[in-house]
Amino acid sequence: MSTAKRAVVIGAGFGGLALAIRLQAAGIQTTLLEKRDKPGGRAYVYQDAGFTFDAGPTVITDPSALEELFALRGQRLADYVELLPVSPFYQLCWEDGSRFDYVNDQAELDRQIGLFNPADVAGYQRFLGYSKAVFQEGYLKLGSVPFLSVDRMLQAAPQLARLQAWRSVYSLVSRFIEDDRLRQAFSFHSLLVGGNPFATSSIYALIHALERQWGVWFPRGGTGALVQGLVRYFQDLGGQLELNAEVARLETRGDRLSAAVLADGRRFEADAIASNADVVHTYKALLKDHPRGQKEGRRLTGKRFSMSLFVIYFGLKRRHAHLQHHMVCFGPRYRELIDEIFQGPSLPEDFSLYLHSPCVTDPSLAPEGCGAHYVLAPVPHLGSAPIDWAVEGPRYRDRILAYLEQHYLPGLRDDLLTCRLFTPDDFAGELNAHLGSAFSLEPILTQSAWFRPHNRDDRIDNLYIVGAGTHPGAGVPGVVGSAKATASLMLEDLRR
Repeated sequence: MSTAKRAVVIGAGFGGLALAIRLQAAGIQTTLLEKRDKPGGRAYVYQDAGFTFDAGPTVITDPSALEELFALRGQRLADYVELLPVSPFYQLCWEDGSRFDYVNDQAELDRQIGLFNPADVAGYQRFLGYSKAVFQEGYLKLGSVPFLSVDRMLQAAPQLARLQAWRSVYSLVSRFIEDDRLRQAFSFHSLLVGGNPFATSSIYALIHALERQWGVWFPRGGTGALVQGLVRYFQDLGGQLELNAEVARLETRGDRLSAAVLADGRRFEADAIASNADVVHTYKALLKDHPRGQKEGRRLTGKRFSMSLFVIYFGLKRRHAHLQHHMVCFGPRYRELIDEIFQGPSLPEDFSLYLHSPCVTDPSLAPEGCGAHYVLAPVPHLGSAPIDWAVEGPRYRDRILAYLEQHYLPGLRDDLLTCRLFTPDDFAGELNAHLGSAFSLEPILTQSAWFRPHNRDDRIDNLYIVGAGTHPGAGVPGVVGSAKATASLMLEDLRR
């Protein structure tokens, strides 16, 4: 293949990094353009008062997808970053004091399930069998295969029908599990990719089998250390990373892209351009001067988008030995709360929380004896609830910290050394996320696979999409899988 071929990838999140690595490893001279001052996208890193806070994804699953990137050029993931096992995967907590340690040990899972409801031990085994079946069909077979034609969707349709893909995750779990708390424990996973458990296709129950297959991991030094390892590998391959490089528009000649033009006027010419930016932003803003961008931008704004998140990063002057690395803290309501999170029209009075305490696994992320944490609450996106977060953010922060102090972290506010917020406004402003959505398009069945924005644009034949907004969707395994799908198309086209 000619070494003269050049590619540009917009956005250095996990999807953009994985795609850039695949292209560069295949001999395409690749430039990665990142708007912010650090790579990572949602996996940004904050440093405050000696604390290191990972901004985004902290649940690392399917390390084989990452290992595959390094194996492209005979390298090893372990030479760039160390992944540490996390156990339990999550501790699930309820206000009545119930706890469930979700571990990768069948006997221990059976014991705990039996304490909640003995009949659910056998039900869980049937659920796990279903989860393994959809994992095989939906992830291993289709997770990194581009859906460019309706024919591809029709080929998959019989299997999807057999697996009852039209059912929601929650209704599927409820077929097997009776206890209400266990139904929550085995259905919340779709929230990790922006999906409502009561609306998201039951195919997303595959996440459970995926975690049981490969475990849950955390990089030594935090998720940011994994990002840095990927960047170093990309640069070792000869790739070019440009930070503080905000793309203002995509230059076109007819129905082909010719260059990415930055806000500061710099031009990066390329034979192919892939966008890891928000899909609505890609079409509506970057391609606003082309009829395709205008039309597709309008179409996408009519879609359903995932909820947003409200995140508090905070450092405490002491460690809490009773905490687990990943804790899901269920509030008093489940279905009703999730309905309000996805529908609006206002901020719910109560909340369910994810509490991240990485010092359980890696104490180096905080000063000696201290604890680094973040807590996130799913909240409506800006289109569902037009909240003034400049006003409501500090109030909501205070309510959440008081709740954590009451239920999980006694003395929290007295121990507080540093605190910062990330709101739906920040998702919209910092990440160009449409409506401040945290996970792009909502992963309902009619917005999945072929129904999602395609990995290669249907009209502009050298524009490609990677990341949460395309197939297969959000989450680290999802966007790394999207990079594999998109790279296969780009390399095929560039080798012509």
